[in-house]
Amino acid sequence: MARRLRLSPGLALLLVAMALLGVGLFRGEATVVLRYARLLCLACIGIGP
Repeated sequence: MARRLRLSPGLALLLVAMALLGVGLFRGEATVVLRYARLLCLACIGIGP
């Protein structure tokens, strides 16, 4: 149970990241995708360790 609660934020971030990447690529807005990717990477690093 504890492991699931710890993994849920990471899984949510992955789902949000995939959604943002899909929307960004569909619109062709590479700069927006890179900006959100950087923010999500920083958030993952902050939550991960």
